Amino acid sequence: MTRDERGQTTVLIVGLAGFLLMAIVVVVDASAAFLQRQGLDTVADGAALAGADAGSRNLETIYGSGVGAQPRLEQAEALARAAVEDYLVRTEARSRYPGLRYVVSFDPADSSVVVQVSAPLDLPLTIPGSPERPVVGTVGSAVVQVESSG
Repeated sequence: MTRDERGQTTVLIVGLAGFLLMAIVVVVDASAAFLQRQGLDTVADGAALAGADAGSRNLETIYGSGVGAQPRLEQAEALARAAVEDYLVRTEARSRYPGLRYVVSFDPADSSVVVQVSAPLDLPLTIPGSPERPVVGTVGSAVVQVESSG
């Protein structure tokens, strides 16, 4: 007595196709998340640099008391925050990354400006059970260092 084995191959092919489809979805979504994070890296780094540059231009403090022994300039928080906001407006970051959020903070230990940015990610493909609007974020920081020439 022989068993009827017709249809066994169909089950294997359908299973393999389902697995390949899921693998493609994961790779496409991971690539989209990676590319958006790289773009947000650029935004965070540029905003931090703009904030550190503008925040260290507090000339009254520099000329009034000098830079002292500290090789890094202290940051004027209001100037740095305004420069970060201005940078985001000039680069149209909010239109490129709808829902962009940012936080500016200062590290007094090394006088650096730290900018955290995050934005919702619109995935091209979705896996059932995955978050509808995942958020991608990154951090950029900058400091202005004084070097003596001579």
